[in-house]
Amino acid sequence: MATIGKIAVLGAGNIGGTLAQRLAEMDLAHEVVLLDIVEGLPQGKALDIQESAPILGFATRVSGSTSLEALRGADLVIETAGLARKPGMSRSDLLGKNAEILRGHAIATRTHAPHATVLVVTNPVDVMTYWYRGVSGFPAARVFGESGTLDTARFRWFVAAELGLAPRDVVGFVLGTHGDTMVPILSLTSVQGVPLTQLVPPERLAAIVERTKKGGGEIVELLKMGSAYYAPTAAQAEIVRSIVLDEHRLVGVTAHLAGEFGLKDLCLGVPAVVGRAGVERIVEVPLTPDERRQFEASAAAVRADLEILARMPREPSPDRPAPASGAVPVRP
Repeated sequence: MATIGKIAVLGAGNIGGTLAQRLAEMDLAHEVVLLDIVEGLPQGKALDIQESAPILGFATRVSGSTSLEALRGADLVIETAGLARKPGMSRSDLLGKNAEILRGHAIATRTHAPHATVLVVTNPVDVMTYWYRGVSGFPAARVFGESGTLDTARFRWFVAAELGLAPRDVVGFVLGTHGDTMVPILSLTSVQGVPLTQLVPPERLAAIVERTKKGGGEIVELLKMGSAYYAPTAAQAEIVRSIVLDEHRLVGVTAHLAGEFGLKDLCLGVPAVVGRAGVERIVEVPLTPDERRQFEASAAAVRADLEILARMPREPSPDRPAPASGAVPVRP
């Protein structure tokens, strides 16, 4: 069934390892390679996944490496590396350290996989997507982030649980940042065509919106150590499937805006058609005045982080290792 040659997953932590497992089981690629700075970690997880092939029946070859040269020839690169979010830590707190990690990876991707499409997962994803694209020099269509697909899934589940209905019957979008300023679009959310606002009273809707915004943080607080990875990797796998099979799915991703929604030169969560070419087009959905105000507040939050990022050097030090599991490299 495999329709793509090679998928490289940067970072073999909970996200990277689980995603590699999902992708192998989906049989979308001839090869999935896990990369990480910790010797033995990507190799061990890859072997563990590979040994399930006779039981599950997939043909994908899974390997692991600590060398960024393993990116060579990748058709799709998925960036999951970076520090995990800890209790009380905002995504913006991760900005500097994760930018340092991704800088080396973007240069390596440009060197070893110059024609790859890149899906960024690392938080804060809106800012890291912009950063990765700037460092790599890749076209906007080929560098985008996973955000709205996950946030929308959480939102749909909370709505379904409130109404006691099947989650798949809830349709909607969450736009804006993948963080506290995300914007669940209530005006476009429905259950089998019935507007959500007709089914849920305003006070309960407000509670669902608030829980959606803090969905990742809620899991972080419960786990005490680490962050979510089951729902995130399900969202990432859905996007990967649309890319590999050229499905032209309309999904929420962090895409580079060039005038859409009246915004330019930033990456933000929007509805986009995604296929083998990456982001094929951004769909400008209608927003109410209040949703527009919230969406612009999201954009302002991203721009604030971009101002910090703009003061950081673009090129990595040549003697600095590029970690993939969240370990911050030590200066020699």
